[in-house]
Amino acid sequence: MILVMDPLKLIETEPGSYALLLNAGSTAVDEAIEELGHEPNGYFWEGVAQFLVGKQAHGLVSRFDYDSEAGMFCAYGSDRAALEDLAALLAPVTRESVRVRDVVARATKAGFEFDD
Repeated sequence: MILVMDPLKLIETEPGSYALLLNAGSTAVDEAIEELGHEPNGYFWEGVAQFLVGKQAHGLVSRFDYDSEAGMFCAYGSDRAALEDLAALLAPVTRESVRVRDVVARATKAGFEFDD
């Protein structure tokens, strides 16, 4: 089963195992990310996810793992509900420049460093 929260996709990779995916460089906010001095790659999106989980959804900490690469963001695990919650947290940031700018500004102010 695939759940699409454009541009994110949640897929079942095998029974009981799930992956939340984002093709990096394919979002509506790529230009804004570049204007902020970052690369819109999978590592950037992993940083966004880590920052948001740590600041806004602490209950998601340790409920999934990350395996991102340059061309793709990936969070995976057996807890489908946690990955759905992560998708709901990330989706607006992938679509709205004002949101990605806000996340980067808050992260920078907090001393968070993106590994992009």
